[in-house]
Amino acid sequence: MTRHKVLVVDDEPAIVDLVRQLLLRRGYEVVTACDGDAALQTIYDARPDLVVLDLMLPKLSGWEVCRRVKEDEEIRSTPILMLTARREDRDLVEGLELGADDYVKKPFSAAELSARIATILRRSEDKKTTKELTNGDLYVDLENEFATLRGVELSLSLTEFRLLALLAERMGSGKTVTRETLLACIWNSLEYDTRAIDVYISRLRKKLNDGKMPALTIQSRRGRGYRLLWEF
Repeated sequence: MTRHKVLVVDDEPAIVDLVRQLLLRRGYEVVTACDGDAALQTIYDARPDLVVLDLMLPKLSGWEVCRRVKEDEEIRSTPILMLTARREDRDLVEGLELGADDYVKKPFSAAELSARIATILRRSEDKKTTKELTNGDLYVDLENEFATLRGVELSLSLTEFRLLALLAERMGSGKTVTRETLLACIWNSLEYDTRAIDVYISRLRKKLNDGKMPALTIQSRRGRGYRLLWEF
């Protein structure tokens, strides 16, 4: 079985060594970088399965590294786990909006970091197995992270895309997806304010409204969550 390769990026040697030893003990192959420039070059050269990325880096910040990765078709599918000592929600929101898959706050426990990494890698493998979803005139490309409605590509942020993909996966069964499930599946966290989900859902609704019938609608179910359906 091929070992997953993880790139660890931090400018603190002690943190790099700690995470490296942790991952080696769990059977991962590990490569490292100590600044943003080196991180980008290593992503292109080593093609890691996951990047553990500190935000406060020399040369290029972690936010800038994340932005460049997610804007490059060649490497945009690389999952990113942000590692940060910053506590402000706006910093975390910025990273997630740029396309990061999850975050862990310093100081972190070995168990938490390992669990987050394993979850992201499992999700990435699942995405490779199921590469696309279709339901009527909705098409979702899970591998390349884009969606079309009636043949027109939707302009979605990565967070909006992930919400749409999760709702589309459950569309056939008609199941309602709870806010907590959306938080756990998209950000692997229940710490995030569930009201943020409502904001993203509102944005996504507007982008799905193309004025044509049948309309692709996100239905709110009071006290339960959301479901995606066609309204005729």
